[in-house]
Amino acid sequence: MTLNERSFRDAMARFATGVTVVAAVDPAGNPCGMTANSVASVSLVPPMVLVCVDQESSSHDLIMDAGAFAVSVLGTEHEGMARRFAGKSQEERFPGLRYETGTTGSPILEGALAWLDCRVWKCMTAGDHTIVIGEVQDCGAREGAPLVFFKGSFQRPVW
Repeated sequence: MTLNERSFRDAMARFATGVTVVAAVDPAGNPCGMTANSVASVSLVPPMVLVCVDQESSSHDLIMDAGAFAVSVLGTEHEGMARRFAGKSQEERFPGLRYETGTTGSPILEGALAWLDCRVWKCMTAGDHTIVIGEVQDCGAREGAPLVFFKGSFQRPVW
């Protein structure tokens, strides 16, 4: 068996993940963000999460420079929002969207299934991504069904 990028992608595509928008404020005070599914809980005490950010992403340097970020967990009704933050330019992602400003100043999308407002605690390079560990400053949740990414497409789980 030969390991290559395609076989690795195919294997990881079988791991269903939640879909989030990771957002921050750029040095000019403008909101910026990206769709992310590489998000995980790291610690309960203190509360910490990690986000993996592609170093080629238009959001990478903006999130690194902000020193803080918010993770908005998307529900099944947010597929359009996930696509918007995955494909459009930074300037096209936030106009017309409603969001609140978290404790850190980071944007939290209105209607998110859950949200985590974080200060950057540590960053480390891993291959072509940066692992950003954030210490959670505040969070919240509501009832609803999650938007899931599986085998290269968005899914709506059937409970």
